[in-house]
Amino acid sequence: MIRAPAFLSGLGRAYIGVVLLFLYLPLIIMAAMSFNASPFYQLPFEGTTEWYAALAKNDGLIAATLNSLQIAVMTTIIATVLGTAASLALFRYDFFGKRVLQALLFPPIAIPWLISGTAMLIFFFGTGIGRGLHAILLGHVALALPYVIIVVSARLQTFSRDLEDAAASLGASAWQTTRKVTLPCIAPGIVAGGLFAFAVSFDQFVVSYFLATPGQTTLPVEIYAAIRKGFTPEINAVSTIIIVFSMSMMLVVSRFFRFGGDQ
Repeated sequence: MIRAPAFLSGLGRAYIGVVLLFLYLPLIIMAAMSFNASPFYQLPFEGTTEWYAALAKNDGLIAATLNSLQIAVMTTIIATVLGTAASLALFRYDFFGKRVLQALLFPPIAIPWLISGTAMLIFFFGTGIGRGLHAILLGHVALALPYVIIVVSARLQTFSRDLEDAAASLGASAWQTTRKVTLPCIAPGIVAGGLFAFAVSFDQFVVSYFLATPGQTTLPVEIYAAIRKGFTPEINAVSTIIIVFSMSMMLVVSRFFRFGGDQ
């Protein structure tokens, strides 16, 4: 193993530190200000939990948060199941138009969400689906599905078909082979795809804004509406709770599936 000179090693650590500081410093400041007594972020800092108490009484933010969580969980389940099934089909079978279908997975990711939201709004109205939480769920599943398929398909590229052939030669049915051999081997990819689906859904603003109805909004839409009326530290409080929950979930998942390797 070739070791880098001490100077380059220190420079690399400093660069990583600067990048992490750039990413996390705004989040740390926002979390700190959720405990600041001043609603205008005045210093010196005075600790308080009044904004969390105010958040508990803010029915609009709580309802929007619950809507976002419900839609994100349902989107994750639906997109992960459908995406994994589609990935297995693309991996196992050759059929006419397969390459075209694989190529068509990337444009939905590259197309700006503003255009996707407008197209969904027109389509849903034209087909009678309309707007509301059900429409938001359909829109989020459509956006998350390509991410799941691409991530799971990438994991399948490192999976050896010899394992499935060995299971079949020992008398396992197609479903037994999938359940006991294939799925356990690609489980980290499935979990990663599910996390992508959850993040895409929970953080989605544009599509949710187009498809939401008054009184049935998601958290990003509710935060946008609150900022237009006047920013309150209650938004910092709910954002801090979500950040702590999300990072805790990521740490737990990465610990059990070892996305970073053995260490």
